[in-house]
Amino acid sequence: MKKVAAFYDIDGTLYRDGFISELFKKFIKSEIIEEEKWFTEVKPYFDQWDRRRGTYDTYLDKMANIYIMAIKGYHKSFIEHIIDKVVAEKGERTYVYTRDRIKWHRNKGHTLITISGSPKEVVSKVADLYGFDDYRGSDYIISDEDRYTGQVIPMWDSRSKREATIFMAEKHNIDLSKSYAYGDTAGDFSMFKLVGNPVLINPTKELIKLVLNDDEVKRKAKIVVERKDVIYKLNIDSLDIE
Repeated sequence: MKKVAAFYDIDGTLYRDGFISELFKKFIKSEIIEEEKWFTEVKPYFDQWDRRRGTYDTYLDKMANIYIMAIKGYHKSFIEHIIDKVVAEKGERTYVYTRDRIKWHRNKGHTLITISGSPKEVVSKVADLYGFDDYRGSDYIISDEDRYTGQVIPMWDSRSKREATIFMAEKHNIDLSKSYAYGDTAGDFSMFKLVGNPVLINPTKELIKLVLNDDEVKRKAKIVVERKDVIYKLNIDSLDIE
């Protein structure tokens, strides 16, 4: 008999920010990344997003590109030590709704899987913290000497998440038509198309538009918005976005 699973994105879905931004801050403190790079290469995109003139994804992409080159040449153990600190300090900064749904799925005996664009070293720690059964994250390649090469196999795009979801379904004998997926950005849309119960968590406008333009996904999708200490469940048919 096939199993039911719950597929979770992490950044912006479980965790209330992006782990890459927390790593970026820690790397500046550790002098792995020059503080000047924040002001000249990242802050302008943060300011645009903060003023709602740019996208959060563009801001994260800028940090991710710098992260790739910043860790190049460093030993895996050193970077993992910093990652351990970040997850220990920030790992519980999560949305109440998403955290409660993890408990609900666990009580139902569902298989818990996280598929995230964060580095797999981060994803593995978060998976352990919240009791996920399996995980996939972006793979920052290391050499035979356990040093980062500056290459990455991403897991933040929709195609990669689709392939990972199908792989996990085969690996764990999962019935996708009865399973759930939780996400917040366009990269999670492919998971929504595959499962029977997609849930948008504080979604971006881009993701909402993708769902509204796909009748099948629109019919089965739910939207949840958590702000301050209130959780809103929205009717997708009543949305009017500008």
